[in-house]
Parts: sequence; C-alpha cells; structure tokens
Amino acid sequence: MTARADFNDRMLSLGLARVAEQAAIATVNLIGRGDEKAADQAAVNAMRQQLNLLDIAGVVVIGEGERDEAPMLYIGEEVGTGTGPGVDIALDPLEGTTLTAKDMPNALTVIAMGPRGSMLHAPDVYMEKLAIGPGFAEGLVTLDMSPRERVTALAKVKGCSPSDITVCVLERPRHEDMIAEIRSTGAAIRLITDGDVAGVMHCAEPHLTGIDMYMGTGGAPEGVLAAAALKCMGGQIQGRLLFRNDDEKGRAAKAGITDLDKIYSRDEMVTQDVIFAATGVTTGSLLAGIKREVGFYTTETLLMRSKTGSVRRMTYRNPTN
Repeated sequence: MTARADFNDRMLSLGLARVAEQAAIATVNLIGRGDEKAADQAAVNAMRQQLNLLDIAGVVVIGEGERDEAPMLYIGEEVGTGTGPGVDIALDPLEGTTLTAKDMPNALTVIAMGPRGSMLHAPDVYMEKLAIGPGFAEGLVTLDMSPRERVTALAKVKGCSPSDITVCVLERPRHEDMIAEIRSTGAAIRLITDGDVAGVMHCAEPHLTGIDMYMGTGGAPEGVLAAAALKCMGGQIQGRLLFRNDDEKGRAAKAGITDLDKIYSRDEMVTQDVIFAATGVTTGSLLAGIKREVGFYTTETLLMRSKTGSVRRMTYRNPTN
C-alpha cells in the first residue's frame, strides 16, 4: 500500500492538534518574559516530543533550519514512531518568537502534515508572496503585476473602491516603496511586526479579519506553511524564491529546485491534501491566546483538513498538573 493511500487525514488530525497545543502550552511561562530563544526552544522541545508519539514515518521538510543550524526539528529529521504512513511535515514551533517575548498579538504554534512528497522543500531563503482569499478567479492578481495593479484589480472584482481594500504587509525597510505605492491607491495597510503565516491566513477570512490581500517578502518556509493553510481554508497564494548570493542558490539546488525564477502557485507548493493545525499563544485576530486559570491552561486551536474543507476551532482545557 502506498504512503498516499495510508495517509488517513481524519485519524491523524486530532493527533496533529495535540502537537500544536502542547507546543503552545510549553511557552506559557515565557510569554512576556523577553526571552525569545527560551520560548522558541520550549515550543520546539514539546512539538518534537509530541510528534514522536504519533504512528507516522515523518520527515521534516520545513523546519527550524539545516541540520548544522538546528539541533532539533531540522530539515530532514525523521519523527514519529516509524510504524505508520510516510508523511511530510512542515512546522514552525513558535511563529512569532518576538511577539511571544513581548506579549504582542498573533503568536502561534503552526504545523502541517501531508503524504510523502506533497510539499515543496523550500530552502531557507526569502520568498516574494502574494495572497488573496477564496472566491476569486485564478490569476486575478499575480506577482508580475505592480502593487497598484493588484489593488485595482481586486477592488474592481469586489465592486468597491481601492480605498475599501486593506493589505497586510510585514513591516520591514525593504517594503517602504511597496507600502508607498499601495497607499497611493487609497488602500489601507495593516502592518505586522512578525508572523507572516498568520498574515496570509488573514486573507482567507476577510469578513472576520478585515484583510483583503497579503503582499511582501518573507521566509520561503513560511510561504509553504501559509500555502498549506490556504489549501484548507480556501484562497490563492503565489510565491517566488529570491536569492541574495550563491550560497542561497546552492541551498535551492540541494532541495532539488532548478528553475530559480519560477512562480509557485498554492497547489504547486502543496500538491496533495494536507491537514493543518495552529494554536494561539498570544491573543490575535485569528485565535485566542493561552488563558491561565487556577489549575488549568485553556488554548484555542484551528484544525483544518483540505480533503473535506473542514475548519474546526477547538478549545482545550488542560490541567496544569
């Protein structure tokens, strides 16, 4: 039986939710304490421990970095008991380490799982990203358009003015010109300091988040995680890898990428059905953060399956002892 046939997303989904939940709970005493590394390490330790309890033959394809850079959950690490289906795993044990350390909104633990070979092995380089929510024709907006053209095209199809469009952008100096061009259309911008997986996910629920579009440059691994989320929630994302030097091009070659200029669609980054889980660490517009009560921690987790399009919001009340 093939790994794809063995991939029982329904049975594995609750286990994946527990992985995300336990990683979030592990950070609870580090929220707002100013120690990014300690918070990240706590989440990594808990996520790895929980993954190794699952009956899977898992390989981390999007992780904490290359093996020599990350002692745990590194790219290529094998996780699980080894007795179940072969799966690809993409993860960010703590998306928003700075957000956690400063107790700022939208820190999450994030993980996606699919059949072996289902996810782009994105190297740890930058990726130019563009995302919109569900319900639009494919190619309505593209990376080859200018920011102005993207805003104008989306507003036209939505039947509104560009001034009614809100774009989410990671606040970085490299985005200053893009931000100026977006604002010149009359559109609003919601700047985020970190966490562009959550930034992309905002596009899938504009009626709740107020975000119509995401654009800008961030990490390529996070682009694959965001594509996994949108494959479940609906919506479009395009990504183009950006290389600053020969070393980064070498990383792409090592990952099997030969076309360095290729624009990847959502379904090229994530080629088969996946499951996706995210747990709130600090409260944001997507999920509630961890709540501390006497004797309990309460978390909220988003659990999604692309095969069925199901989106569950799960509240977990966990005894502290």
